[in-house]
Amino acid sequence: MTGDIDDKPQPLIEHLMELRTRLIWSLAAFFVAFLVCFFFAKQLFNLLVIPYKWAVVWAGLDVAKSELIYTAPQEFFFTQVKVAMFGALVIAFPIIASQLYKFVAPGLYKNERAAFLPFLIASPVLFLLGAALVYFFFTPMVMWFFLAMQQKPGEGEVAISLMPKVSEYLSLIMTLVMSFGLVFQLPVVTTLLARVGLLTSTWLVEKRKFAIVLAFVVAAVLTPPDPMSQIGLALPTILLYEVSIYAARLVEKKRASETAAVQDASSSSVSTSDEA
Repeated sequence: MTGDIDDKPQPLIEHLMELRTRLIWSLAAFFVAFLVCFFFAKQLFNLLVIPYKWAVVWAGLDVAKSELIYTAPQEFFFTQVKVAMFGALVIAFPIIASQLYKFVAPGLYKNERAAFLPFLIASPVLFLLGAALVYFFFTPMVMWFFLAMQQKPGEGEVAISLMPKVSEYLSLIMTLVMSFGLVFQLPVVTTLLARVGLLTSTWLVEKRKFAIVLAFVVAAVLTPPDPMSQIGLALPTILLYEVSIYAARLVEKKRASETAAVQDASSSSVSTSDEA
């Protein structure tokens, strides 16, 4: 079994040098992606503003009169820096993940690498699914909820209008993207834990009611204090928990079939030796 490992034992200094090389490649990829994203920071921010425009239309307001503001001279500049960093992290993530895999993979058996690789692919895909859900549905819904609170001028009333700051809008959409992206990793994490035997589908079923309560608590912590975003995060979390139970059952069935195959093979070899 040990022959399946590709690398040979190395001293600590060589492992540290290998780690330094992987970190340099990761930081270089992030830096190059940051420069590109900062050059197109305004275009990227305008892309992030599209869900807000959809919300304005849903609220029956004039898109031409809607605007975002900044109240400090440096605010929009640092907002563009944050946009560039966020975009760079997304763009450079495949390279960073591949460098991490290249550092860890030589110490794994071939079957362990084959088992780990699908999760390395599924993780960014699920993150992008969560981000897409935020972009196309939940951000417009949340902004529509806030826009609906505006008050038009009337007898005895003053006009109360929402004028979002660029930094606060970016913080809102980044918080939602990160929250949904991390929550969508739940099937990956639970499947990995089930593969190594740290949890079972039976345990997940037994803890379902606690998981539902925890989903709403986590949603209340990670999202802005409005019911739309909190319910919007809690419901997919519960759905993903059910998907995790199904994934854990698949892992258990596969492990049981592999164990049965090994037992059949061993019993066949024993019977053959007895006959001989």
